[in-house]
Amino acid sequence: MIQITRLDDSELMINSDMIEFIEQTPDTIITLSDGKKILTKLSPEEIINRIVEFRQRVLQPIT
Repeated sequence: MIQITRLDDSELMINSDMIEFIEQTPDTIITLSDGKKILTKLSPEEIINRIVEFRQRVLQPIT
């Protein structure tokens, strides 16, 4: 799960595995695999960075 900020400044956690694609038009629109669309203040690059960070945390070996 990654945290995003909607246009109204509310925070939302989304399942990054459900992201189908990300558009910037000038706001960023995240389209999920179920067809839902989420408008966010984050740039596409920032969303991708959050996904990468999340997956790195998940894949880290437990010591």
